[in-house]
Amino acid sequence: MKILAVADIHGSQYRLNLILSNVAKYSPDLLVICGDITQFGPGEVAAQFLNQIPVETFALPGNIDPSEVNEAIDESNATNVNMKIVKKDTFTFAGVSGVEERQTKEFSENYGKLIDKDTILITHVPPHGLQDRVFLGLHSGSKELRKLVDKHHPKLVLCGHIHEDPGFTKIDDTVVVNCSLGKKGEGALITFEKDNLDVKMLE
Repeated sequence: MKILAVADIHGSQYRLNLILSNVAKYSPDLLVICGDITQFGPGEVAAQFLNQIPVETFALPGNIDPSEVNEAIDESNATNVNMKIVKKDTFTFAGVSGVEERQTKEFSENYGKLIDKDTILITHVPPHGLQDRVFLGLHSGSKELRKLVDKHHPKLVLCGHIHEDPGFTKIDDTVVVNCSLGKKGEGALITFEKDNLDVKMLE
């Protein structure tokens, strides 16, 4: 499977055009959008953007997306993975935006037992201490998400939110990819070949 992962479109048609160009270039099996599709809405923008994408898409809202964006994802051609477990082929995807620690804790309690070393976790906020450095190198990721990762060791975590720290890192058996388009780069291309996982950050 080949996944194109992005985050932080922030209502920019220019960024969406980059995504569409990379979909055409790399022919991914799946596009994953890790939140902040809009710049404080409206929901119609999210639906309009998502409906332009010609490949299967999983998406969830970010901290800049109001509640109407969550509804717009449901009504669009994309699959809303927020607070859900979704199967595709032999892969299990788990989605939680991570914006609210309370919601993340609830997700962990309800779905944590379904997350294992083969799961792909889709979030908006990174786990604390992993691709989450901001000004002066401070960490600003979610502590509840970090607990979830440390306890269940998903194969892959796809996130965004922190514009300053795109890239990927590995902790134990988990690869964490911050695929933010917020400052530089064009997201990440993740390729699974048998038991191997390859990450390419797109410039």
